Amino acid sequence: MKSVGQFPRRVEEIENCWITLSDGCRLAARIWRPANAEDDPVPAILEYLPYRKRDGTAARDALTHPYFAGHGYACLRVDMRGNGESDGLMHDEYLAQEQDDALEVIAWAAAQAWCSGTVGMMGISWGGFNALQVAARRPPALKAIITVCSTDDRYADDIHYKGGALLCENLGWASTMLSYSSRPPDPALVAEDWREIWRQRLENMPLLIETWLGHQHRDEYWKHGSVCEDFGAIEAAVFAVGGWADAYSNAVPRLLAGLSAPVKGLVGPWVHKYPHIALPAPAIGFLQEALRWWDYWLKGIDTGVTDDPPYIAYMQDSMPPRPWYDERPGRWISEPAWPSPHKERRAFFLGGDGLAETAAPETAHTVCSPQTTGVACGAFCAMWSGPDLPPDQRVDDAGSLVFDSAALPERLEFFGAPVIEVELAVDRPQAFLVARLCDVAPGGASSRVTYGVLNLTHRDGHERPGPLEPGKRYRVRLLLDDAAHSFAPGHRIRLALSSAYWPLVWPSPEAVTLTVFGGASALELPVRPARDETPPVFAEAEAAPPRAATELRAPRRSRTIEQDVASGQQIIRVVNDFGERRIDEHGLATGEIARETYSIKADDPLAAHMETHWTETLERDGWRVRTETRSVMWADAEHFHIRAELEAYEDGERVHHKIWETSVPRDCV
Repeated sequence: MKSVGQFPRRVEEIENCWITLSDGCRLAARIWRPANAEDDPVPAILEYLPYRKRDGTAARDALTHPYFAGHGYACLRVDMRGNGESDGLMHDEYLAQEQDDALEVIAWAAAQAWCSGTVGMMGISWGGFNALQVAARRPPALKAIITVCSTDDRYADDIHYKGGALLCENLGWASTMLSYSSRPPDPALVAEDWREIWRQRLENMPLLIETWLGHQHRDEYWKHGSVCEDFGAIEAAVFAVGGWADAYSNAVPRLLAGLSAPVKGLVGPWVHKYPHIALPAPAIGFLQEALRWWDYWLKGIDTGVTDDPPYIAYMQDSMPPRPWYDERPGRWISEPAWPSPHKERRAFFLGGDGLAETAAPETAHTVCSPQTTGVACGAFCAMWSGPDLPPDQRVDDAGSLVFDSAALPERLEFFGAPVIEVELAVDRPQAFLVARLCDVAPGGASSRVTYGVLNLTHRDGHERPGPLEPGKRYRVRLLLDDAAHSFAPGHRIRLALSSAYWPLVWPSPEAVTLTVFGGASALELPVRPARDETPPVFAEAEAAPPRAATELRAPRRSRTIEQDVASGQQIIRVVNDFGERRIDEHGLATGEIARETYSIKADDPLAAHMETHWTETLERDGWRVRTETRSVMWADAEHFHIRAELEAYEDGERVHHKIWETSVPRDCV
C-alpha cells in the first residue's frame, strides 16, 4: 500500500469534538477537514461505530479519513452512545435509538459552517449495517453511502443464525461486545468524570446473548434494521462492497437486485476488511474508487462512476486448501446487470455414481454425521491474518455424504449462488442440513468453495417453523453462499452433505440420521460461460500515513485441535492475542486478548460446550485499568444455558464484579 502525505488541500484534525443531541447526550467525534473549510465548505462523510475512535479504530481511521479530507471532505468518526468517550448507555445493536442519534449527527454536520450541506455515510461491518439502516430513514442531507461487509437481512445473514440454525458466533459476538463496551472513556478527554461514566456502563451492561437467544425465529426483532424488508425506503446512492473470504458477501448481489436507488457492487477475494488494507491480495485503490463515488454523488463532479459496470467481482482460481492465503490468484470480471444475462444454470444430479448431468435411477444414501464434523470449517467470519480460513476438507468429507463429478475436461467457472434441491428424510423431529461445495484436485485435496445451512424445521420459512415427521420424505431447497470460482481442468466438483457442522453451528438436540434420495436431488451451478471481455483495472492501494505507535507486545494467533481417542471428545482452542500498542500521539497503551474454546463428543450433541475469555487493558503514566469477561454456553434437549462474568480492575484492585446465569428454551433449534 502506498502512503500518501501530500493532498490537494491541507488537513486539520479536531481530536475530540462533542456533538450534543436533543436529549442532552453528548457523542464524541473526531473530525478531519480541509483547513479552510469554513471559507470553502465541503461535504461531510460520517463513520458511526461503537468501537472507540480514541484507540479501537484509530490506526484504521488514520489511513482513511485524512485521505478524504485532503481531497475536500469533512470526515466525522463518531462513537455511538455508551462507547468510547460518548455519554449514555448502549443496550443492544441497531436499536431505533442508534438510528435516531445518527439522524441528529447528520443534521448537525450538514448545518456546520464548514459543510456544504450534503453528507455521505460509510462503514464496514457495524458501520456498513447502520449506513444502510440510516439511509432507509431518508435524512434529507444524506445523498450517498458506502457499505462494506454488511447485510440487508439481520436474521438470515448475520452472526446470529444461518438458515434458521444457531451459529456459535452468536455467543462469540455477544462476548466480544461485552468486552468492548466494558472499557472506560479516556480520562484525558473526560477528566474526573471518567470513573462515574465507567461505573454506569459496568452496572448497566446488557447480556446480549440472552436477548438474541430470545428470538430464535425471524420475528419483528430481526426485521427491524433489515433493509430487505423495504428496499424502496432507500433513496441514497449505494456502493456495496464485500469479500469472498468474508461472511457478508451475499448482501451485495441482493442489494443490486433489490434496490431502485442507484447502486454499484464490488466483491474481492478479501476477508472482513476495507479493500485498501485487505487480505488476501490483491488489495485495490479503494480510497480512489470511493473518491470517485463521493465526488459524483456529493459534489456533482462527473467522474465516470455511473458508467462503471454495476457489478465487479474477483473470479478466484483453484488453489490448494490452506487455513490462510496471502494472495488468491484470479482475475477481475464484471457484469452489465444483476442478475446477469450471461449466466447459465447447469444441473448436476446426485446419484450412486456421484454428480452427473443426467438423472440416474433413485438411490438412497444415508449418513449420521459425527458431531465433530465441521472441524475444518474455519472461522465463521475471517477478520485477521491468521489460520481462520477452511483448510483441507477431507476430514469433514469423511463424516458427510459425498457426491463427486467426473474429472472436468475443461475449465468451469460459476458466479453467483449455487442451489441444491434435495429429497430427504430424517429420523428425528429436529435436524439441519449442511451443504459444502468443494473443489477436489487430482491428488484428492478438497477445498471448500462455498457452503449453506438449513434448519429443516424451517423448511417452509423462518417465521413459523415446525418439527419434522421422522421417516417422512421432504423436498427442500437450499441456497449456498454466493461465490465466483473457477474449477481447473482435471478437478472434480464435490457436494458434501452432513447433519452436523461444529463449531460453526450449534448441534441438534439428538444425533440425526440423514437419508438423501439420489436421482430426485440435484445441484444447480450458475455457470458463467467464457466470453471476450476487458477486465476492470484498479489503481494501486493508497492511504494516508499511518498513526505513529509503539509495539509493546507482538500479536499472536493460533487455532489448535485436541482429540481424546478414548472418549471421542474434541477440543478446539482459538487464541487471538492482538498484542499491546501505545499510540504515541497521546500515550494511551491498549492490549487485547480473545480466547475461545469449543468442545464436543463425536457421538453426543449434548456434550457441546463453548467458552470465551476476553482481556482488555488500558494504561498511561501509571494509570491502568483492565476488564476480564467470560461467557460459557451449553445445552440440554430443552434449554440453552448461559453463564457470563464481568470483572473490572483499576490499578490491580477489583472494582466491579457481575455474574449472569440464565436459561432460554430451545424452539426448533
